[in-house]
Amino acid sequence: MYRPLSKISIAALAGLLSAAALHAQGPAPKRDISGVWTPERRGGGIGANGASNYRADGQHEPPYTPAGLAAFKTHKPSNGTTEVGPGEENDPGHSCDPLGFPRADLFEMRDIRFVHLPNQTLVLHQYNRMWRTAWTDGRAIDKDADPRWYGYSVGKWADDNTFVITTSNIDDRVWLDNAGRPQSDEITVEESWHRVDHDNMELSVTINDPKFYTKPWVAIDKLKMKLLPDNSDMIEMMCVPSELNAYNLKHGNLGNGITGKK
Repeated sequence: MYRPLSKISIAALAGLLSAAALHAQGPAPKRDISGVWTPERRGGGIGANGASNYRADGQHEPPYTPAGLAAFKTHKPSNGTTEVGPGEENDPGHSCDPLGFPRADLFEMRDIRFVHLPNQTLVLHQYNRMWRTAWTDGRAIDKDADPRWYGYSVGKWADDNTFVITTSNIDDRVWLDNAGRPQSDEITVEESWHRVDHDNMELSVTINDPKFYTKPWVAIDKLKMKLLPDNSDMIEMMCVPSELNAYNLKHGNLGNGITGKK
């Protein structure tokens, strides 16, 4: 038999819904972006054809210097306006080399966790189970540090709700994005993580590489991120050499016109 909800039950339910809405719309805590975040739109952080603000469609190319354009022409990506077949591309990420930075942001922005410690903030990426350190103890970037796949990073609060990470000393073997845009040993990358309210944040990424680009350019402009529950499990996403080899044997050979048939 159908029994309508009592006035008390309706009031309690309304109270719970109101509390949840207030929590979602509440103000951002000051100087805190800890937790697990993910792009608001499913797949919104996947830059298959290049950085989201400069997709490789023939109309949104970044401002190359002659050296930068020459470097770009040596890259043979499997995506973008200069894409080639699976058997011809030379993407280092497709050999299970570390994806590197900022490509981790520009191509594979999935779930990401921030952990604030007294002298550093840890940034944990879902893709390839990789983590970065952004030093927050006031140090400058160590210009003498050896190049690293994910660079050397320092972080600071631009205001109570915006955490800025500056990264340099990046290995120049890293491709900037999935369309094969290059980066030099002079690159500096700035990430701006702006927490809009309790459950929402925006990511902007600016590239400054005077050797390869005539001026700084914004590769990601206010990508919307949402906060996930504290108990969210970041699943594994790994580049596995054995799986890659099996894929290349099948698709790489087909790309080269080898079918396996006699």
